[in-house]
Amino acid sequence: MSVTHGTGAFPSPPGGFAPAPVQSTRRNTELVLLLGAIAITTVSLMLVEAALEQSLTMDLAKYGLTFAALFLLAHLAVRRYAKYADPLLLPIVALLNGLGLVLIHRLDLADQENARYLGLPEPSPDATQQVLWTAIGVALFIAVLVFLHDYRLLARFSYTLGLLGLIALAIPALLPAQFSEVNGAKIWIRLPGFSIQPGEFAKILLIIFFASVLVAKRDLFTTAGKHVLGMDFPRARDLGPILAAWILSIGVMVFEKDLGTSLLLFTTVLVMLYIATERVGWLIIGFTLLAIGFVFAYQMFGHVRVRVETWLDPLADYNNTGYQISQSLFGLATGGVAGTGLGSGRPAQVPFAKTDFITATIGEELGLIGLAAILLLFLILIVRGLRTALAVRDSFGKLLAAGLSFTLAIQLFVVVGGVTKLIPLTGLTTPFMSYGGSSLLANYLLLAIIMKISHSAREPARPRKKAPTPIAEAPTEMMGRE
Repeated sequence: MSVTHGTGAFPSPPGGFAPAPVQSTRRNTELVLLLGAIAITTVSLMLVEAALEQSLTMDLAKYGLTFAALFLLAHLAVRRYAKYADPLLLPIVALLNGLGLVLIHRLDLADQENARYLGLPEPSPDATQQVLWTAIGVALFIAVLVFLHDYRLLARFSYTLGLLGLIALAIPALLPAQFSEVNGAKIWIRLPGFSIQPGEFAKILLIIFFASVLVAKRDLFTTAGKHVLGMDFPRARDLGPILAAWILSIGVMVFEKDLGTSLLLFTTVLVMLYIATERVGWLIIGFTLLAIGFVFAYQMFGHVRVRVETWLDPLADYNNTGYQISQSLFGLATGGVAGTGLGSGRPAQVPFAKTDFITATIGEELGLIGLAAILLLFLILIVRGLRTALAVRDSFGKLLAAGLSFTLAIQLFVVVGGVTKLIPLTGLTTPFMSYGGSSLLANYLLLAIIMKISHSAREPARPRKKAPTPIAEAPTEMMGRE
C-alpha cells in the first residue's frame, strides 16, 4: 500500500510515518476524582454534625477546608514531579483518609457527650490531631516526590536501609516498659509529649532491603534443588533470606509481644520470595515455618494463648478479654446491611474504636454496603499497585511495588479478619483510616514510593538523540555558482 504525500485525505509527513500521539498524563482525571473525594468527605462531616450536634459547627469548616487544601497541594506536586503516575492512587487514599477523619470526628463528639453526661472535662478532639498528622504525611509525600528523582537509588543504600529497619524494630524491645509498652505490646518509643511506633517505618525499610537482595541474588534462589511431587524446592543453603525473616518475626513476637507486625513482615517477605523465584516450594516452606512459629508461640507465651482463646470463644470471658471483640461483633450485627447511619450508632462502646477497631465503626454506621465499598476502594488501590509492578521495566521496581502493595493487602486482611473474628486479634490498624501518626506517616511514604514507580512505568520513552553522521558517510551535494 502506497502513501501519497501532499494534500490527500490522510496526509503523512516525509518518510511515510505520522508522529506518535502525545501520551496523556490523566492529571485532570485525578483532579476530578480528588474533588469528588473532598465533596464526599465534606458531606459526611455535615451528616455527622447534623446527627449529633443538631447544627453545623466551625469544626466543619476547619476540617473540610484543611483537608481540601492539603490534597489539592498534593495534586499539584504530583502534576509537577510524577505527572505520569497512576491517576487513581491519590484520590482513593484521599477518600479513605477523609472517611477516617469523619469517623474519628464522630467518635470525638460521642466522647464529649459522654464526658458532659458524667460531669467530666471534655477531652480534646483527636480529629484535630489527625488533621495535623495528615498534613505532616502529605508533606512527607511531597518531599519524596521532589527529592527521590529515581526510586532505583534506594537499591544502592539497601543494606543501610535494612540496618536502620532492624534498629527501628529493636529499639522498643530494648527500652524500659515505661518508655515503650502500651496495652502489653512493646512497640512504641514514648517521650514526654511525643510518641512514635518505629515498626511502621521499619517495614518499608526492610521491604526495600529484601527487594534489592532478591534481585541481586535471584540466580542463587532459583538454582535447582530437590524435585519432589512435581515441585522444585530450594537447597538448604539457599534458605537464608526466609530463615532470617522468620527469626526476625519470632524475635518481634517474643520481645515486643507484637503478633501483627511479625505476621505482616514474614508474610510480605514470603510473597516477595515467591514473586522473585516463581517457586511454590518457597510458599510451602514458608507456611510450614509460620505454623511452627505459631505453635511455638502458643506453647511459650501467655499473651498468644489469650488471643487464641478469646478468638475461639469471646463470650467465655466477656467482661475481661472478650469484651472488645464481643462489642465489635454486636456493632456489626446492629449495622446490618445498610447501617444505622452516620452519627446514629453507638460505636464508642467498642474499646479503641478510633484505632484498631475503626472497621467496626464503619460496619455499624455504614453497614455491610458501606464496609464493602471501603474494602473495594482498598482492593482497587492494591490492584493498581500490583499493576504498577507488572508495568515497570526493572526487576527492583517490580519487587518493590509488589512488596509495598502486598503489605497493604496483608495488613487489611489481618485487621478486618481480627475485627470480624475470622482470625485472632493482632493489634494492627487500618491503613489511612485509623487514628494515629506513625501508621499514617509510614503509609504516605509508601504511597509516594509507589507513585514514583508508577510514574517511571507509565512515562513514555524519551527519543534518543541521533548521532551525527560521520564525514566519510555523509552524502555529497553539488554546489553551484550564482
